[in-house]
Amino acid sequence: MWDAFITIMVNALLLLYDILGNNFILAITVFTILIRAITLPLNLRQQRSSMKMQEIQPQIQAIQKKYKDNPQKMQEEFQKIGYNPADSLMGCLPLLIQMPILFGLYQAIISVLGSTPQAVFDLSQRALLGVDLTALLPIQNKFLWLNMAQPDPLLVLPLLVFGTMFLQQKLLTPQTQNNKDNKKGQQDNPAAAMTQSMTYTMPIMFGFVSLQFPAGLSIYFILSNVIGIAQGFYMRRTMPPPEPKKIAPKVEPVVEPESKKATSSNGRSSGKKKSGSKKRRSAKR
Repeated sequence: MWDAFITIMVNALLLLYDILGNNFILAITVFTILIRAITLPLNLRQQRSSMKMQEIQPQIQAIQKKYKDNPQKMQEEFQKIGYNPADSLMGCLPLLIQMPILFGLYQAIISVLGSTPQAVFDLSQRALLGVDLTALLPIQNKFLWLNMAQPDPLLVLPLLVFGTMFLQQKLLTPQTQNNKDNKKGQQDNPAAAMTQSMTYTMPIMFGFVSLQFPAGLSIYFILSNVIGIAQGFYMRRTMPPPEPKKIAPKVEPVVEPESKKATSSNGRSSGKKKSGSKKRRSAKR
């Protein structure tokens, strides 16, 4: 099954390369746009989920504080306000779903750009009917100082992978989770803490592995991140984050002590007696 998936990726790249005038950079660019378009509904859902969590964050923190020693009751209260702690991981879900695509594209780039006789033979075995390899080979794998099948020798691409992915993750993470005042809430919510941690670990990890990845795959990372950043800004402009729901303080009824009640009632009765005696005296006069 995995081999069939790689075959699909190889033929998609070859088809785009043929349509776009034997330009491998354009082929990767169009391929990236298609993948982002396919995952757009998931990104929209994730953004709406993040906005909802931002809106009810004060309620979440209040419940965590009140029921910190009763996890079962805490979960019941979460359900009442429509919150699922697993939703905190939605910010990383689009990236996790793309992982098979990344590994498949890695194999596809190695296969398409291979220059050895064995690599060309393997490519011919993967090429489907309708793809004329004789008209496409050799694949043009040069762009500026880059060889698309080799890592970037100047380390420019790994730095761009790190920077663009970090910015994208920050946009996907709810703003309330970035607030220092919410550190206690993150300690009580492992899912939110994991999302916050992945905001930093994922860019570092992908920036590091880009040191060994082919430049073509690093370019895919960068283009995908740039499109994700543009989507994030667009969503925030068209769907501004709602104001957090404020929790109204509970006003407890004031209960007067019995002694005070008795004193006040005695005072009123004595006052009535005094006023009555004054009236009788004035009548006698």
